[in-house]
Amino acid sequence: QVQVVESGGGLVQAGDSLRLSCVASASGRTFSRYTMGWFRQAPGKEREAVAIINWGGGSIIYADSVKGRFTISRDNAKNTVYLQMNSLKSEDTAVYYCAATIKYVQRLDFSVDYWGQGTQVTVSS
Repeated sequence: QVQVVESGGGLVQAGDSLRLSCVASASGRTFSRYTMGWFRQAPGKEREAVAIINWGGGSIIYADSVKGRFTISRDNAKNTVYLQMNSLKSEDTAVYYCAATIKYVQRLDFSVDYWGQGTQVTVSS
């Protein structure tokens, strides 16, 4: 089982950068063996996957809407996954959620085992 806690959200202007962090506390299975992902949910919209980083070799998948602007990474020694967001746009405004699964994921629409509480990101234009 794993608990995840996000941080780093805030209010920024369009074009700015922001880095989200997600610290995981895992029991029974080491953090490095979890696939980690970032999702977001904008007002009135469904939750969508933004980026995923698999366990093991750490293969990465991005949503088309963030490719080239967002970077997901993980530090297994710190039980932490990051989402570096550059060139932010107003349409990036959403609550961002950290997610974890024991599965090796090959597509964005995967079944999440554990969710964080979310952190608000607001981009003003």
